[in-house]
Amino acid sequence: MPVDRPDLSGLPLEVLSYIQSLETEIASLRAASPERPLRAAAVTRERSEASLENDDELVGPSEAPTTFNTITATAGGIIKRTPRHLYDRQRRGGMGVFDLDAPDSDPPAFLTVAEISQTLIVMTTLGRVFPLPVGQLIESPVRGRGESIRKWVPLNAEERIALLTPDMGAGYLTMVTRRGQVRRWRYNVFGRALQPGTILYEVRDGGAPAAACWSAADADLFIVTAKGLAIRFAETQVAVRGGLGIRIDPGDEVVGVTSIRSDEGVFMLAADGKGTVREMSGFTLNKAPGSGGKQAMKADRLVGAVLARSGDDILAISGLGKIIRFAVDETPAKEGVVQGVGCMTLRRDECTAVTAAGM
Repeated sequence: MPVDRPDLSGLPLEVLSYIQSLETEIASLRAASPERPLRAAAVTRERSEASLENDDELVGPSEAPTTFNTITATAGGIIKRTPRHLYDRQRRGGMGVFDLDAPDSDPPAFLTVAEISQTLIVMTTLGRVFPLPVGQLIESPVRGRGESIRKWVPLNAEERIALLTPDMGAGYLTMVTRRGQVRRWRYNVFGRALQPGTILYEVRDGGAPAAACWSAADADLFIVTAKGLAIRFAETQVAVRGGLGIRIDPGDEVVGVTSIRSDEGVFMLAADGKGTVREMSGFTLNKAPGSGGKQAMKADRLVGAVLARSGDDILAISGLGKIIRFAVDETPAKEGVVQGVGCMTLRRDECTAVTAAGM
């Protein structure tokens, strides 16, 4: 029921001005999205807090204008393309900036970086694959609205996006399902001969696709689960028709996979915004795939893992559509199991996806 506005005449001028600005923005958001007033108010509070607390967190423009784009998407198919250089680099631990606007029931779930001339490979929860040229997506500014991927990808009513990765045009694409099954395909499978909607993987064999990475077939695979368990083994040990990569306990699932060498590290991000770089020199190589994982990071729930090379930037997105970009070198590299350090400050929110941007 309506509540009478209290007498604000005794408040300091700067506090009164702050309240009035909030009321104005809430009113405009409600007018634009009357069906989501509560979320609009939450977003408004987040934006106000970010503007008050993050003024000193920017470290200047991250790069010159580039043809690389940051792609954000929801599992339901709202997708957005923004030039990567429009996201300024912050210090690790900042609150980020608001970006993709998505419904509460379909929060941002995917984040990747692709060049304008590349093609996105879209794999669905039914194991179907669709090519989507990056240039077909309308360029949007930071905080711009997304559009429905169904313009170009004819998803079924019950079908959702499971994976989103740029076609690298060389090497192998390795995919891991939620239940730990691994499959690899040579790059030419995704070329011009690919028929949109091709069933590339039978999900009944090992569950829906969960994570993917590109590799040159001469390194190791590092698979990590939501509970922070991981396994590392030579990717040449993956059978032609696939097989079990990691044994998954009930209540756990795969959230990330990357191709890695013994002198490199993996950046892992938890839902609470904490992250770490785990050096492979401190993570034993398994003789074969298919066993249970070892603890790689202490966390209630991980959301992803990406190759962390010195000089790269990390981009992370949250459920409310905030994106932060920071230098991976700001995150201490560790050989052992740690809880991680604060990489993104969150309020009534959690991280949902992470990617790396090579400079």
